[in-house]
Amino acid sequence: MPSLRSLPVSPRSLLRQQGRALWWVVLLVLIAAAVGGGLWWKQRQAAPAQADAPAGRGGPGGPGGRGAARFSAGGQTQPVSVGVVRRQDVRVQVNAIGTMSARATAVVRAKVSGELTSLRFKEGEEVKAGQLLAEIDPRSYQASLGQVQGNLARDQALLKNAQLDLKRYQDLLAKDSIASQQVDTQAAQVRQLEGTVAADQAQVDAAKLQLSYTRITAPIAGRLGLRQADRGNVVGPSDANGIVTINLVRPIDAVFSVPEAHLAQINQRLSQGAELPVELWDREQKRRLARGRLGALDNAIDATTGTIKVKASFANDDGTLFPNQFVNVRLQVNLLENALTVPGTAIQNNYVYLVQPDGTVTQRRIRVGVADGDRVAVEGELKDGDQVVVDGIDRLREGAKVAVIDSGAAARADEAAQDGGARRAAMMRNLTQEERDKLAKMTQEERRAFLRSKRNQPGAAGPAGAASSTVGSEAAAPAAAASAPAAAASASAAPSPAASRPAGGRSAEGSRGATEGAPREMPRASTGAGAEGGPRSEGGPRAQGDAPDGERRPGMSPEVRALLEKMSPEERQKLQAMAPDERRAFIRSKMQAAGIAAPGAAASR
Repeated sequence: MPSLRSLPVSPRSLLRQQGRALWWVVLLVLIAAAVGGGLWWKQRQAAPAQADAPAGRGGPGGPGGRGAARFSAGGQTQPVSVGVVRRQDVRVQVNAIGTMSARATAVVRAKVSGELTSLRFKEGEEVKAGQLLAEIDPRSYQASLGQVQGNLARDQALLKNAQLDLKRYQDLLAKDSIASQQVDTQAAQVRQLEGTVAADQAQVDAAKLQLSYTRITAPIAGRLGLRQADRGNVVGPSDANGIVTINLVRPIDAVFSVPEAHLAQINQRLSQGAELPVELWDREQKRRLARGRLGALDNAIDATTGTIKVKASFANDDGTLFPNQFVNVRLQVNLLENALTVPGTAIQNNYVYLVQPDGTVTQRRIRVGVADGDRVAVEGELKDGDQVVVDGIDRLREGAKVAVIDSGAAARADEAAQDGGARRAAMMRNLTQEERDKLAKMTQEERRAFLRSKRNQPGAAGPAGAASSTVGSEAAAPAAAASAPAAAASASAAPSPAASRPAGGRSAEGSRGATEGAPREMPRASTGAGAEGGPRSEGGPRAQGDAPDGERRPGMSPEVRALLEKMSPEERQKLQAMAPDERRAFIRSKMQAAGIAAPGAAASR
């Protein structure tokens, strides 16, 4: 049989195969051309954008951006915040999730059946052991007690008579007047009646006990829960919920689990007689609830989770802890005395930036230990009292020059901005909808006059009245936001009353967007020149940066303006948050680092 290779191929089939291969080649060439053209067009569009980018406004890796600031030449001074290296005791803690458990729990149930006639407690109150809580109708039990007491009295009388007869029979037997069998029979009768009297006495005691059960008392001391039965209901020993539940919560326990890896260390500390402190924190771990000590360990490890249950006790004097409450537990298993610590925000993997006396930074390798709050124990080439960078690390490199600023200035500026925003919101809430619509259509001068008149009205001296000046002066906040850092810096480098003078109003549309609703307040950095005695507007403190971008601000030298344009947005934010003295020192250091000559008359003022 001939093979498939030996079969003849028709010319038409051969042409079809060659045409299909040619089409594949053409398709691949077109795809390659499209990809190459797209890459070329993308590079061509990106090149002009990079060439036109301003020197101080580059991207993260471009000129003037964060990447350039981070790897810039060592001559540029970077503002940073620092923390102090110090020695202190560091707690070695184990964090766990726990549940509060009452020291003792008792369900108060009726021991006898009957109608509940009274409740002598208030839900949720503290009670003592033996305190009367409720009463059951006692009449049927009183009747039963009377019946058995009657039987006892009858049998006691019979016993006494039998005892007298026995004494007489014994006297007659001594005189040989009666048979001894009669004496023995009478003695047996006396013993029988004595047993009857004893049984009657037991019945009397049982009846008295049943009668006492009609007064329901607290078996333990603790806090009462919600009542489960109301007056008039028939209660009995078989009730599942009882009348009320008592939980002993002073003291109270917390049950949680710790990994078995810490078991040896915990046992060692307990065998040494040490008390292991335990702290309870809320769900967000922002507020400490209580302090206590470790009480006991379970006798077995959970094979499923590899943990062991632990119980800690707490005094709970204020009564803030409740059974079944969710808590975060911190068990202190050890204490590192006099350990070298640094702020946690200063650590970058395994190194920190150390600020040297000459104003430069250098990297120091460290070995990170345990953390205690915001401090971390470390080992390395550090000593007590050293300063390490905690903010501004992303712009540093080995040997970079730094200027230490107040780390709390930004926080104070944020608090001031929030306070001003609350006052302004209170002012806007007091305006009617019609007044808000009119305010949105006013010019800047009309708006200031309107808010000034509202402030001067009787009864407007409260928070709303105090906020009116802020609203009036900051109605142009969005337009002033772009130049606020420059105004803050110019006021610091060349303080002048003219620096806080507004240079004109805004359009009606811009004003309308700033005043509708509760406009947001732009944070100030120590109010610039206004804080140093500059004049204020009639409607309140003037917003810094009201001058248009194209207008030259009085008092700002060309050198300072050029320096501000080269700053990154992060530097401007830090500059805005500085105090006036810090701002001047920062501007001077930047000018010296950049080799810019000190300004003349503007700087001297």
